[in-house]
Amino acid sequence: MAAIQLVRQVGTGQQLELKAMREVQIADTGVEYLSWSLRETYSRHYALVTLVPGTLLTKQMISSVRPELGPSAARVGLALKAGQFPSGLKPGYRVQVIHAPLQGGSAGRYRVLAPSALIDGVEKPVTGGSPGLISVIVDSTVSPAVAAYASSGEIALAELPASR
Repeated sequence: MAAIQLVRQVGTGQQLELKAMREVQIADTGVEYLSWSLRETYSRHYALVTLVPGTLLTKQMISSVRPELGPSAARVGLALKAGQFPSGLKPGYRVQVIHAPLQGGSAGRYRVLAPSALIDGVEKPVTGGSPGLISVIVDSTVSPAVAAYASSGEIALAELPASR
């Protein structure tokens, strides 16, 4: 049987890409692995869990509906400068979204706005002084605060490496 094996990591909630798949021949063991002949269809699906290279795909690992984008989720764009986010962030990683006040009476009063936001997109800075553009998926109840604080430079991200 020709099955789909992953050659790249696919984070939770991320779309499977054709370039992350390869064909492998396996024996029929009774496990319902996804067929290589349907790879185009499955390339429009999303990972329900983090999938590592070498994984043979099954239906239980993927969904045609993006799991993070339910009715209570919002996608927020952040323009962050060096020091406001850790290097090496990639789509699928989990982060804390933290309100980090700059000045005034609330300076130094840090507050976690989203304890486990999903990184949805990362664009590297064009020049040293330009911000990194990062999209996060958060609960829609906190998205207005995240957007407002981000617009004034008062958002920081902390990676949750155990959630990769």
